Amino acid sequence: MCGILGIVAKSPVNQVLYDGLLVLQHRGQDAAGIVTSEGSVFHMHKGNGLVRDVFRTRNMRSLQGNMGIGHVRYPTAGSSESAAEAQPFYVNSPFGIVLGHNGNLTNSDQLKDELFRQDLRHVNTNSDSEVLLNVLAHELQESSFNYNLSPETIFEAVSGVHRRCRGAYAVVALISGYGMLAFRDPHGIRPLVFGTNQTAEGIEYLVASESVALDTLGFKLIRDVAPGEAIFIDMDGNFYSRSCSGQVNHHPCIFEYVYLARPDSVIDGISVYEARLRMGENLADKIRDTMGDHDIDVVIPIPDSSRPSALQLANRLGIDFREGFVKNRYIGRTFIMPGQAMRKKSVRQKLNAIGVEFKGKNVMLVADSIVRGTTSREIVQMAREAGALKVYFASAAPPVRFPNVYGIDMPTRSELIATGRTDDEIAYEIGAHRLIYQDLESLKKSVQQVNPGLCNFESSCFDGRYITGDVTQHYLDNMETLRGSGKKSRDPESSTSTQLDLNLVNAEE
Repeated sequence: MCGILGIVAKSPVNQVLYDGLLVLQHRGQDAAGIVTSEGSVFHMHKGNGLVRDVFRTRNMRSLQGNMGIGHVRYPTAGSSESAAEAQPFYVNSPFGIVLGHNGNLTNSDQLKDELFRQDLRHVNTNSDSEVLLNVLAHELQESSFNYNLSPETIFEAVSGVHRRCRGAYAVVALISGYGMLAFRDPHGIRPLVFGTNQTAEGIEYLVASESVALDTLGFKLIRDVAPGEAIFIDMDGNFYSRSCSGQVNHHPCIFEYVYLARPDSVIDGISVYEARLRMGENLADKIRDTMGDHDIDVVIPIPDSSRPSALQLANRLGIDFREGFVKNRYIGRTFIMPGQAMRKKSVRQKLNAIGVEFKGKNVMLVADSIVRGTTSREIVQMAREAGALKVYFASAAPPVRFPNVYGIDMPTRSELIATGRTDDEIAYEIGAHRLIYQDLESLKKSVQQVNPGLCNFESSCFDGRYITGDVTQHYLDNMETLRGSGKKSRDPESSTSTQLDLNLVNAEE
């Protein structure tokens, strides 16, 4: 999970990109980066940490230009946490290109070998995003005529990317001297939207991972970038779009609606908040069917993603809804914190129980999902320590039993508490009196109730079905090996600032 932004404006964009990344901070807390374009020069600053920590006043002053892209990142399995892998990435041949990517390529190793042996291109990091950048650069070279590009040849290059790349990818890129390019994989797994802002000087365009970035920056949401589609805005602000894949099959990631996206976002025509309300209704129906004459006194959400589901669940069952935990908003999301020990330690720092809401009561705790179980176990213990008589636990999502290979950092089966365990065994592991999971079909129904036109989803972490068709047991085993190898290491250099002279765009790398 990462967050990407791209803008073509009529005035300097450094502050807009910074503000937009702050809004998308929930999509990645490990690193942040911004590149702006000023004539033939790219200005870049990126580094490890939160947006507010990576960018200082001196960095912002150097990010000149009316066009730019931004990225917030958290690393996926096997990737390094060094500043060298912070995005955007840059390549200077055959055109100056910077690129930000959200997702994960499942054939990255094959592509890296092709780039080296056939395309004669060198990849410097372990990041699949740099692989994707080099594939795009090669396809642009192949489609261009005498190193000149047009919207037509740019779209041909994206078609070449779609033919070669497998997995999930939402991409935003700048091509020096030409404009901004954005595209989405043919399955539309990861989200991407665009909008406009009318100014006295003309129309400005903004591309983002979530619509909330457009809302807060004053842009009007136009629509989602369609699966397999590419959009291009040239230096003069002219807009072009085309479907660049003949094999489009829309499967958005259903985990976006469960947990990843902000509730005030709209993805693929679906209000995330409304979808979570429906999850609560359907979960309430299952509780009524399976628990009969329950003795639940109060429903308490585990902040923050589960709050809409818990509220609607309580309303449906006619039970009091109460806020039982106070959240310290200056602690990062435990789901994307590296290391089990750090996640466990941070739970108590992040949440504190309001004792009066637990003492002498049978409580139903509602979570958006249960992944590793570390947070759930600690929270159940906190409820008991606060005086709860019984602690029931409900998950708005089904059991997470399979690794995700499309950009969410939960790739190993050994880390997933639901793998190989029954619901009763999981309840015992987290210390709950009883555990109720949402059914997968009910989860899909919750989203489809908001947009009936959406028929299919990427739900591999729940059902083990990998829609790209290239994920083998060997691939999954290799992912687990990389994760357990201790490959991740943090670079002592926390950030990098670069001015890239792109006058000689045809020079060899």
